[in-house]
Amino acid sequence: MSTTTTTAPVAVSDPAPTGLDGAPERDRVDLGSVRVVHTRHWFRWALSAILIFAIAQFVWSLFTNENYEWNVFATYFFSEPVISGIGYTLALSAISASVGFVLGTVLALGRLSKSPLLNSISWSYIWFFRSVPLVVQIIVWYNLGYLYPTLGLGTPFTTDFWIVEFPTVQLISAVAAAILGLGLHQAAYSAEIIRGGLISVDQGQQEAAAALGIPAHKRLFRIILPQAMRSIVPNATNEVIGLVKGASVVFVIAIPELFYAVQVIYNRNSRVIPLLLVAVVWYTIITTILSIAQYYIERYYARGSVRTLPPTPLQRARHWVAVQWNRLGDGATAPPPLHGADAAPVLSVAQQGTANDAKFGGNA
Repeated sequence: MSTTTTTAPVAVSDPAPTGLDGAPERDRVDLGSVRVVHTRHWFRWALSAILIFAIAQFVWSLFTNENYEWNVFATYFFSEPVISGIGYTLALSAISASVGFVLGTVLALGRLSKSPLLNSISWSYIWFFRSVPLVVQIIVWYNLGYLYPTLGLGTPFTTDFWIVEFPTVQLISAVAAAILGLGLHQAAYSAEIIRGGLISVDQGQQEAAAALGIPAHKRLFRIILPQAMRSIVPNATNEVIGLVKGASVVFVIAIPELFYAVQVIYNRNSRVIPLLLVAVVWYTIITTILSIAQYYIERYYARGSVRTLPPTPLQRARHWVAVQWNRLGDGATAPPPLHGADAAPVLSVAQQGTANDAKFGGNA
């Protein structure tokens, strides 16, 4: 006789639902209910408040301190001696910078030359002119007639200038002495700046150009130098700005540049601070113009290193105005994205197609 045993089915509970990370739903936290607490930078805010207070205090003193004598400043800011002094300053700076960078390029190539003679001469020139103070060089050039009363061409190693002869005092005037002093002094510093830019270019560029049979002068001016300009321009601009202000040392030989003109005026009327402010503001204006020019020159030579040039300040400002205008609801269409190295372009869906999409009838 057989016995049949019946077993009741066991109920199996469904597993608890889990999220994407595998954790049960009951253990998950709703991030929307979490209160966000921002990091408080107490030191940063305190330092910023102190700096703002100091700047505000200084600006307030500019308008309330009568010793600045802004009426005197306004009287002489566009006066004829000051404007004439600015002309002398700019002319001396431009000519001296041209002489300095042209000669500095030759010296830099001499320093990179495989000729021991050229290398030694270039190094000696740079060493000497960086060692002697600029004001001493200008005074020596101005008084060169004490050492050599006459200069000319004639029998070598004699003073028999039978071909042509000039009195040194007439040949080297005050302006010529200033240009020689500033230009030759600047060449020593420019040579090192240019040499540093040239050696910053990868050696493979030179080797690849030489392997293609490109002549040496074309390798230098068409391949190496354009790439080196990205390193040369910032330091070269610093030197030019320093030269504009350094040209004030020519007052020792009575050239009426900006500082000399201001100095003559305040020696007559004893208004030292207002006249010095005139010089400071004009130097600031010149420096600002040179800095703007540096930005655009750097941007020009950045074409070989970035695919898209960064937007200019004017382009940034116009884009910002367009965005704000669109937020007001007055713009018909949304402004295009700001392209550039500092702001990656944001493509729309219609712009994300490829050439294959266009070929097979997809997005154009």
